[in-house]
Amino acid sequence: MKAWVVHELGGPDSMHFEDVDTGEPADGLVRINVRATGINFFDSLMVAGQYQSRPPLPFVPGAEISGEVVSAPPDSGFDAGEHVMALVDNTTLTRGAYAQVADAVPQSVTRIPKDMPFEDGAAFTLIYQTGWFGLHRRANLQAGETLLVHAGAGGVGSGAIQLGKAAGARVIATAGSDEKLDVCRKLGADHAINYKTHDFAEEVKSITGGRGADVIFDPIGGDVYDRSTKCIAFEGRIIVVGFTSGRIPSAALNHALIKNYSIVGLHWGLYARRAPELIAPAMQDLLKMYEEGRIKPYISKKLPLAEAPQGLTLVGGGKSTGKVVLVP
Repeated sequence: MKAWVVHELGGPDSMHFEDVDTGEPADGLVRINVRATGINFFDSLMVAGQYQSRPPLPFVPGAEISGEVVSAPPDSGFDAGEHVMALVDNTTLTRGAYAQVADAVPQSVTRIPKDMPFEDGAAFTLIYQTGWFGLHRRANLQAGETLLVHAGAGGVGSGAIQLGKAAGARVIATAGSDEKLDVCRKLGADHAINYKTHDFAEEVKSITGGRGADVIFDPIGGDVYDRSTKCIAFEGRIIVVGFTSGRIPSAALNHALIKNYSIVGLHWGLYARRAPELIAPAMQDLLKMYEEGRIKPYISKKLPLAEAPQGLTLVGGGKSTGKVVLVP
């Protein structure tokens, strides 16, 4: 099979597209013919050796796939030919999603609805699980509240906008270009602010009559987090999702005390290890919303597997909107 292999750490162009022995799946794993692969920001960090976990070299990057089951353990509940989406743990298996065939533990595999395209399946799990756990489990977002989503045109941001609207919240989104603001509005944002040309904190206070946002979804960190503390409402919740800006901010705890707001972290992957029983019910809720037409992955670009470096460069450089998907 063809796969992208990382022999030395570096940028997307350091990967090698080569033939890899498919071999037999390890005991207990579901083998999947990959029909689509979702590119995620952390893929670029892993290829560069900058992610929190580093698989041993060489490895195949990528975590998110959809496809057809080739084989599965008898007690897994899956049969050959079923259409599924799955997460591939390449930190332990060393062969991830940028390939024509991938293996996954049964607990990370989910049947996709009959009418769901493979591209949607490959773009579904991470953005919506992250959004669901952030907004509902960590921040307890309520109908009628105001939600501020940073990087609203990005992968997790696009999912958070849709989930916020599905929850009955008023959604304000930020993005860095007029094109990305249009994407935010198409996804359902009630207001969209260009954070490069406007002070979003002042704009949010103006939109909310001085109250501020009840929940702030922040995958950027850095200066964006700092300004978010200036427009958080009384008893508001700032969800720390990531640091795509490259700077990890410091929380001024005296400010959190004086303004009476909460700072909550969201590491979705930790739920898979510490509270895996919560993931399946969340996925059932998300798939129900998908089937009702309330959420749908926004896929801005589809590329052949052979063009994975171009896709990873777009996503890692913040040049893409929504999700970029590889189609083997």
